[in-house]
Amino acid sequence: MRPNVWTRTLVGVTAVAGLAAGSLATAGTSFAAPDRQPAVSSDVSVLAVNNLGLSTAEAKKVQSWLKEYWGYTGAIDGQLGTNSWKAFQRCLKQYWGYNDSIDGVVGPNTIKALQRLLRNYGYTGAIDGIAGSGTKAAFKRFANA
Repeated sequence: MRPNVWTRTLVGVTAVAGLAAGSLATAGTSFAAPDRQPAVSSDVSVLAVNNLGLSTAEAKKVQSWLKEYWGYTGAIDGQLGTNSWKAFQRCLKQYWGYNDSIDGVVGPNTIKALQRLLRNYGYTGAIDGIAGSGTKAAFKRFANA
């Protein structure tokens, strides 16, 4: 029985040594990898499309209105992207107190101005720049008006 114990021990030590050697061999390549990105980023990115709860059909109605009155030249595709929001910001700047740049970013200032417009469509919440359920419901009413 004694030779069997030595054989198992030798096999175990060899396996550990092999794993350690393999780990050391790959350690060099893992440190050589350039610019590894973290799995989770703390950067905030702007959504390319922000329909604020509108369906594609409702967003197409908004885009048609923007095309007719506010210089929107993009496709009527039901995707409220940067160019749709730039056109909307032109409207909000002229009539609803939007005082930021025409950049197509749906940020708090855009939402605040939109909320002022949406008072005419049943929005009763605070002008807080947060696109909550009340804002989204009123935006749907606006799109379907």
